[in-house]
Amino acid sequence: MPYDPSAFPPFAVTVDLVVLTVRSHSLCALAVRRGEPPFQGRWALPGGFVREDEDLTQAAARELLEETGLRAHDPAAPAEPPQENGAHLEQLATYGDPGRDPRMRVVSVAHLALAPDLPAPRPGGDAGDARWAPVEELLQPARADRDQDASLAFDHAHILADGVERARSKIEYSSLATAFCPPEFTVGELRRVYEAVWGVALDPRNFHRKVTGTPGFLVPTGGTTTRQGGRPAQLFRAGGATLLNPPMLRPEV
Repeated sequence: MPYDPSAFPPFAVTVDLVVLTVRSHSLCALAVRRGEPPFQGRWALPGGFVREDEDLTQAAARELLEETGLRAHDPAAPAEPPQENGAHLEQLATYGDPGRDPRMRVVSVAHLALAPDLPAPRPGGDAGDARWAPVEELLQPARADRDQDASLAFDHAHILADGVERARSKIEYSSLATAFCPPEFTVGELRRVYEAVWGVALDPRNFHRKVTGTPGFLVPTGGTTTRQGGRPAQLFRAGGATLLNPPMLRPEV
């Protein structure tokens, strides 16, 4: 039987971005206030429709650039040290509940983006406002006795929760935590990333032993810094080893 495209209802494809950074020792996500229906005035994750001439990765990278001014790192070159104006970008999951968007059937391919401490965002496109907000604040369930508009639009709370959990789980065994750091960082700065993402305090000596015990995980740059105060601290960059062995298991809260 020949394929008949008209026999199937049309649907749209979007990309949504879970953009995470660490600000003031807290894990924060980028939220934009919608300037147009549906959910006008509600906070949401940044994103948009995929254009006819771009694939999913290109669409996510374009939205990331438009919303933050950051260019995504080339995934084909994971061993390269982070760039000052770059961000880690990876596909997160696909969301296709038939009722997730009141306009029409919309399937979203969500992406996770991580970058060092980012400046205050500037709203663009159809966004009325943009801000960095602690993830726990954005994920707080709406209560009957408070403004329902405080909850994220669409199914974005679900997408954000999945993105946060992806980041929290992957830093146990991979070099993903270094994506939150500048190109050169101290072990103490890296530890504070883990503490912010996991929401726990870690023993400095045990942490130092763990992250420096895997050959090639961190590479000394030969420099030092006093930007954290106190005695000069050794500077490192992310090395070619992408797996932490043994893993640093997340403490139970």
